[in-house]
Amino acid sequence: MSAPTAFPVRLVSENGLDAAGLTTLHRQWADANGFTGQRGRLLALPGAEGGIEAYLFGIGADEGRPVFVAGLAAAALPAGQYRLEGAVDDHTIAAIAFRLGAYRFDRYRDAKKVAELVLDESADAAEVERQVAAATLARDLINTPASDLGPDALEAVVQDFARERSMEISVTKGDALLDANFPMIHAVGRASAQAPRLLDLSWGDASHPKVTLVGKGVTFDTGGLDIKSAAGMLGMKKDMGGAANVLGLAHAIVSAKLPVRLRVLLPVVENAIAGNAFRPSDILKSRKGITVEIGNTDAEGRLILADALALADEESPELIVDMATLTGAARVALGPELPALYATDDSLAQALVATGLTVEDPLWHMPLWANYDGQLSSKIADINNTGSGGFAGSVTAALFLRRFVSQAKAWVHLDIFGWAPEARPGRPVGATDQAIRAVYGVIRQRYGA
Repeated sequence: MSAPTAFPVRLVSENGLDAAGLTTLHRQWADANGFTGQRGRLLALPGAEGGIEAYLFGIGADEGRPVFVAGLAAAALPAGQYRLEGAVDDHTIAAIAFRLGAYRFDRYRDAKKVAELVLDESADAAEVERQVAAATLARDLINTPASDLGPDALEAVVQDFARERSMEISVTKGDALLDANFPMIHAVGRASAQAPRLLDLSWGDASHPKVTLVGKGVTFDTGGLDIKSAAGMLGMKKDMGGAANVLGLAHAIVSAKLPVRLRVLLPVVENAIAGNAFRPSDILKSRKGITVEIGNTDAEGRLILADALALADEESPELIVDMATLTGAARVALGPELPALYATDDSLAQALVATGLTVEDPLWHMPLWANYDGQLSSKIADINNTGSGGFAGSVTAALFLRRFVSQAKAWVHLDIFGWAPEARPGRPVGATDQAIRAVYGVIRQRYGA
């Protein structure tokens, strides 16, 4: 049986039909249908025998064009095989965009066929596969509900992840967290029927620069005793989005065999409610020795991150990057598309922002504004886990975390959302990857391929 035909999809800029190389018949057809290259417009071109010979897809004007505009084509095309032609600046980027635009989460329904891409010879096939796999891993995990991805199931996923990549892994779980001096991870997760745990993965040559990734792994967040509303709880299966994106990033680093000593720390808990739940006004002692007064049990993510960051910091790595679906304040300030970026190194932050723009992974540099540090003060402990006054919630959360990092040469905190409430180029509605491509690109630039 012969292989199915890969239909050409010719990308056309706004008012770019003259440069599209169309036959006279196809140009007349485009004009008759009012096709001028409008962004997102798909037009089938008829063949001599009445079937479809090819497609035109509009990518709009040069100004303001999304880097992942080819992802819109994947979302618009029927199931089948296609190849991209025409106004394609970079076939690798276009292929990543196309494949991520065709992403569907079908675990709980019959899988539907989607548009498939036959790569152009100029595309870096390995890089396309690497980055698509990283994003897909993150999306699949975030989309999975807590009924099938509690702490036990997430650990099983990570165990498989480590084994498939020949990574070392250790797990500290339940009351052993207290013996190993991770008291805040234990406190946040102890009310769940599934024990809290810290997953610690490592890979690479010990002589290479140490890069440590930390991901918030709250598999479901009720808010604890400061319980969320029903509406506020509805999306909380995605509160492990930091861990999911960190795993995607780790996959990209390992797959590319970047010359780093990689460590991945995932504090994994469910913030549940029971008689032994931690309470507002409790005082918790952290791994670093800092005492923390609990102003709100719904600010739990920074508590588990703090213990993991303290561990990461103890070996003075070149770089620590943490990712967390941490604050609603970041979403109020920047919306769902722009993760807030905090960093102790401004040049590193600028590189992350610049790289993110080239790979449709935008970030926004936010300040570690020292004057707000006083909002975290407590009258009976070293620090409170929530800022007073209700202002600058994302900034004060970052300042809280900064207290637990003192020896690393550079630290980056990414307050992500992990969800696309509306479809965007390369990002269908639902769980989405954030910061993977930007951070991967900068690590690759800094430490070499």
